[in-house]
Amino acid sequence: MASNSFGCLFRLTTFGESHGVAIGGVIDGCPSGLRIDLDFINNELARRRPGQSAIVTQRKEDDEVEFLSGIFEEKTTGASIGFVIKNKNQNSQDYTHIKDSFRPSHADFTYHEKYGNRDYRGGGRSSARETACRVVGGSIAKLVLGHYGIKITAYVSQVGDVKLLKDYNKLDFSKIESNSVRCPDKMIAIAMESRIKAVRKVGDTIGGCIKCVIQNVPVGLGAPVFDKLHADIGKAILGINAVKGFEYGSGFSSVTMKGSEHNDLFQAKDTLVTTKTNNSGGIQGGISNGEDIYFNVAFKPVATIMQSQESVDKEGNKVVVEGKGRHDPCVVPRAVPIVESMAALVIADHLLRNKTAKL
Repeated sequence: MASNSFGCLFRLTTFGESHGVAIGGVIDGCPSGLRIDLDFINNELARRRPGQSAIVTQRKEDDEVEFLSGIFEEKTTGASIGFVIKNKNQNSQDYTHIKDSFRPSHADFTYHEKYGNRDYRGGGRSSARETACRVVGGSIAKLVLGHYGIKITAYVSQVGDVKLLKDYNKLDFSKIESNSVRCPDKMIAIAMESRIKAVRKVGDTIGGCIKCVIQNVPVGLGAPVFDKLHADIGKAILGINAVKGFEYGSGFSSVTMKGSEHNDLFQAKDTLVTTKTNNSGGIQGGISNGEDIYFNVAFKPVATIMQSQESVDKEGNKVVVEGKGRHDPCVVPRAVPIVESMAALVIADHLLRNKTAKL
């Protein structure tokens, strides 16, 4: 398994399994002299960690990061930044009943076919537990981006059929963390929470959407052909567990528009060139144009449900599987910081690559 690294100049490599001793990673390419705000990083991890509210998995993990290298006197040295997060609350016995069976819509079958030796405890390497490492890497990327005034904000825009339809420009982002769903609209958040609790009560799960907005991105990030900025963001986001869809800018709604409706007309404001609209989502020709970059992410319902389902075991025999243990009824509230982190990794990587593009 060689696919454990992400990024070009700013690069994150992760390791570890859901029920192993620890998970962790190595960050390469971080500029030296960056002050590491440990409180900020741990707060980002707290937004992702399990057990934070009544509508998420009740696995209890502190998720405190321990840095092993690359930091001296609270500043980066330019060397590789190594870190670990200890696993403390595994209930591996919850998974012994499926050690030889393939759970519907999980990675059990594909992992078994590809690797032969599968860690069935909590999904092993395929578990969303690994995303805590992405949040560490993304947090440090955010610290880098902070020096350039770049801000990344994500929020839950839909749970099942409950949608937040307001334009993000009309929302108060300071309200996102005011509720357990991470929706900036109070009344919609209440409806979303009720929807999640209702499906959980009957042992089922539900999907949802997250919108992410990246502000103050300079013109010129990304490159034509194979390194388009939106393509790299898409790869980063689609690599998150349970993601089934990604669209940026006008996305799929653009197919119903005419060119005269969709084109973003240019205008001059003092010394800046801006656009009157932003259907392009801040990216044109694969390169950032200085406008907000925004995109939507669709998450499927969590595959583990507390209901009986027909399946087969590794010998091809018919079996009945039923979820046990502690699982999220809806992944989107905890996925908000993960989406932000993956976006931050891409923007930080392209920012550093862009600085080396010309003399």
